[in-house]
Amino acid sequence: MQFSRGDVIVFNSPVEEDKDFIKRVIGLPGDEVSVKDGRLYINGALLDESEYLSSDVLTSPGNFLQEGETARVPDNSYFVSGDNRPASADSREWGFVPQDQIIGRSLVVYWPFSDFWIVEHAEYPRNNF
Repeated sequence: MQFSRGDVIVFNSPVEEDKDFIKRVIGLPGDEVSVKDGRLYINGALLDESEYLSSDVLTSPGNFLQEGETARVPDNSYFVSGDNRPASADSREWGFVPQDQIIGRSLVVYWPFSDFWIVEHAEYPRNNF
């Protein structure tokens, strides 16, 4: 199964056994991803995340992807990030998610039930990156 930039996916945690994560696909295989001045860039172009992030949310660098550095997404892998950026452990911290660790696209979040919501997948014009 192929995933698109903006898809929200569920995958096996790369850092905690028997735990799954839900994150948004940011970088596709072959993309160059960087973080500069609180924003993500794909292949040198600023990623417009206004569809799902408030303009005041900054994306800090992490242990894996540091400020101003560029990382190329390997074949059969993805760069993912949580929408709750200040509290999200994601590819900025621990690197890429291999395709074989992905369970699938998320359609709803149902636990806890009081926080039930339908997941909105962002769409990006194909020629922007």
